Amino acid sequence: MPSLATDSAAHKMEHIERSKLYTDPVYRFQYVANFMDFGDDDVDAIKGAAELIKPLVPTVVDAVYRKLHTFDITWDVMAKRHEGFTPSGSKVIEKSSELSEDADQIKFRKDMLSRYFAKLLENPYDERMIKYLEYVARIHTDTPTKKSKINVDLIHINALLGYVETVLIGGVKSLNLDRDTEYKAITAFGKLLWIQNDFFIKFYCRDGAEYLEDSASANTTAVAVRQPGIFARLWNFFF
Repeated sequence: MPSLATDSAAHKMEHIERSKLYTDPVYRFQYVANFMDFGDDDVDAIKGAAELIKPLVPTVVDAVYRKLHTFDITWDVMAKRHEGFTPSGSKVIEKSSELSEDADQIKFRKDMLSRYFAKLLENPYDERMIKYLEYVARIHTDTPTKKSKINVDLIHINALLGYVETVLIGGVKSLNLDRDTEYKAITAFGKLLWIQNDFFIKFYCRDGAEYLEDSASANTTAVAVRQPGIFARLWNFFF
């Protein structure tokens, strides 16, 4: 077993540019991925299990929306127009009490979630994919560059991603893979969901806000961070 002791003389420290963590999604992804040791082996594990997991996606999607329907506070969010949704022959149902899991806007959301999982399983983790992961986070938050009214509190995002991870783990274990392959797949998906969650957190916290504000003055399309709530403002005032 290798020693956990480190030789300070041989240790090489990598410099991380703090401003780029908040202005460059690819740089942010690379930092978090490197920190978590998410690399080619993890991508290979995801791709290797992809064909076996794809048939499970509809079941996972249905489970996610059943879970969201369990609580009024999460189902209320569903009673708002999703970005990109254009109802045909029907209006957006804006009362969650009247919204069923078979409604057009829920079917649209299920389709979007299915496509999301397909991208996770099939796409290369290149710049385009990384920016897609950031986009998924951005459209759920209150930013000036989006068209929908959806603004989901972070607590629900965290709970949902934790639930998705649990469902995925159950799905992977149901495949009866050999233990090593199963472990690698579960570990890879866990890391990937943490990386996705980091992009969500980016739009909910004030860390790095000074860099976004600087870039916003030069670029009117820059994404603004959510403004701090009353408790955050009180904290800043008193402390």
